[in-house]
Amino acid sequence: MKKTRVLVVDDSATMRGVLTQIINDAPDLQAIGGAADAPSAREMIRMLQPDVLTLDMEMPRVTGLEFLEQLMRQHPMPVVMVSALAEARFEAAERALELGALELVPKPRLVAPDALQEFAAELTAKIRSATRRGSRAVTAHRPSAAADPGRLGRPVTTERFIVIGASTGGTEAIKDVLEALPRESPGVLVTQHMPEGFTHSFAARLDTLCRITVKEAAHGERVLPGHAYIAPGHSHLSIRRRGTTYVTELSRADPVNRHRPSVDVLFRSAAQCGGSNIVGVILTGMGKDGAAGLLELRRAGGYTYAQDERSCVVFGMPKEAIGLGAVDEVLPLEMIAGAVLGRLAARVHAKKI
Repeated sequence: MKKTRVLVVDDSATMRGVLTQIINDAPDLQAIGGAADAPSAREMIRMLQPDVLTLDMEMPRVTGLEFLEQLMRQHPMPVVMVSALAEARFEAAERALELGALELVPKPRLVAPDALQEFAAELTAKIRSATRRGSRAVTAHRPSAAADPGRLGRPVTTERFIVIGASTGGTEAIKDVLEALPRESPGVLVTQHMPEGFTHSFAARLDTLCRITVKEAAHGERVLPGHAYIAPGHSHLSIRRRGTTYVTELSRADPVNRHRPSVDVLFRSAAQCGGSNIVGVILTGMGKDGAAGLLELRRAGGYTYAQDERSCVVFGMPKEAIGLGAVDEVLPLEMIAGAVLGRLAARVHAKKI
């Protein structure tokens, strides 16, 4: 089996050693070298021709972002950013994605075995994802209104909405789904496992790319058509009914399935207050968060989708949901937005009849 050849770029010798060990422990990956700074990385890329690069944000003389920008102009290749996501670095992390990095992995804050094991699983999964996707051109503009899928009907009311849950690989999967939604889309609530503070810049980035308005959710907001609300990294996001409308609710209650925000919390609240007016979507991610909540939503009359294994970075959360019988349809990522809108439009038509 041909292994994916990975070059590790990090100014910390300790971290280079940790990353190299994790990569070499994977049967399909091989760390072919380590560079401590940009000049060394350039030379090693020229000599070794790696398939994928892992790149630290903080490096001496030439920063990771500066090197990434130069690399994408001169020698575009798949890059996975591996960096500590201190709050001051969130905007830089978003900038890395804009410049062409395909994946972002936060360095573990703890050295406990469980934390390192989770980090290793996420790192190797995202290296594989970057390998599959290859380098990409970066676009940072709103799609033309002419691209709206007109067959999906005119504006819908706040009585219908979409809930989405994701984890590993979810930032790009969520982007792909939200970019495909027209301005008249039903309201969308999203829970993505993400460090506290990072969700604000994530939402701001999506807002520049999508026809709908995307924002970090606040407590007590009315859920409006044409808007997507991203769960803050510090709180569970749920939805509750207020008269004939729906509003968001944030809570710093204990983690669920070791996560706050938790996808299960969002899906369960949707099941309790919306039922048949709601479509639920579970995307790529590790673990089982969201599976039980999606089952509750389906039993309450909601229609549910899961991302298929081929298009997932990690087929963990969708697989768990499918195994529980929580999923009506399993689709590739590129088909999910159209299917969701078609389902909601069909329900509006059925009610009119």
